[in-house]
Amino acid sequence: MPDWKKLIASKIAVAQRGAAPGKINANVRVPAGQTEVKNFPVLDMGMKPTIAKSDWSLRVYGLVENEINLDWSAFEALPQITDVSDFHCVTRWSQLDMDWQGVRAQDILALAEPLDNAKFVTLHGYDGYTTNIALEALLDDDVIVAHSVLGAPLTREHGGPARMIVPKRYAWKGAKWLKAIELHAEDRLGFWEVRGYHNYADPFEEQRFSDD
Repeated sequence: MPDWKKLIASKIAVAQRGAAPGKINANVRVPAGQTEVKNFPVLDMGMKPTIAKSDWSLRVYGLVENEINLDWSAFEALPQITDVSDFHCVTRWSQLDMDWQGVRAQDILALAEPLDNAKFVTLHGYDGYTTNIALEALLDDDVIVAHSVLGAPLTREHGGPARMIVPKRYAWKGAKWLKAIELHAEDRLGFWEVRGYHNYADPFEEQRFSDD
């Protein structure tokens, strides 16, 4: 088992380093405090679950009209898209022009039909990870449940077989090894949020921590 306290402390320390907050420039793709990389670094909570596609399912539940459980065949049968977006990690690296393939989150949520009082979402990973986000944020056209990136299926290290991608937020807001999408009326902090990470997590506002 990983040393959770040491792992958490090291990730927070990395996020705290770097440039002082700068002004937002709409023409700049790499946010202040970030460094562009050309590779795809691997970051996780010390566990990399192995989930075969035959064993994978995605549950959407909570404040929905129709709870759903998608197996891999049902997931592949949904409309597939490719979305090119930039990826910003709170540990201060960014990779540009990542071409994710998968299914729009809005299409999956439409199957479940969220109730009117559903305002927030908790994303659950097969590794036990959770993160929270407003339901409205998941309805953007560029938010997808991805199964491939850069022309190849997602590896286990990068959250395969499927992960959530939320380009307008720091990457921790998209759960790797995605297992479930839970809808509720009130906001519920996730793993990093209860440990002081920012609830909104806009990279261009440098919203790394709750006191930023």
